[in-house]
Amino acid sequence: MKYETMPKDHEAAVRTLAMPKDTNGLGDIFGGWIMSHADMAGAIIAFRRAGGRVVTVAVNEFVFASPVYVGDVVSFYTDIARIGNTSISIDVTVFSQRSDGEHETCVKVATAQMTYVRVGANRRPVPIAK
Repeated sequence: MKYETMPKDHEAAVRTLAMPKDTNGLGDIFGGWIMSHADMAGAIIAFRRAGGRVVTVAVNEFVFASPVYVGDVVSFYTDIARIGNTSISIDVTVFSQRSDGEHETCVKVATAQMTYVRVGANRRPVPIAK
């Protein structure tokens, strides 16, 4: 499930602060920085549900809806989209909270779906328990 508003019923898988070091050459937050954190957030829930090591095999979708600015608190919320025999797809919704000193706003900045595969000690796919 991708969220329209920041969920109040569960915690973000990852929450971080956008810093000047996370910008591209023009001073905007680099999209790859957001993608990296989304992958980490997805991997956390995939690892927990799959019961062990997972590897990213696909970024099925990644849509940027709004920019992230230096100083924003960026939250990555996850949900299981699908569980296959050895794979698990995770929806990630990204929100950015920013303040002008008087008012705080929350903006949906991206959505993604990533697929992970459960792997064993030999790094070959193994089934995910149902």
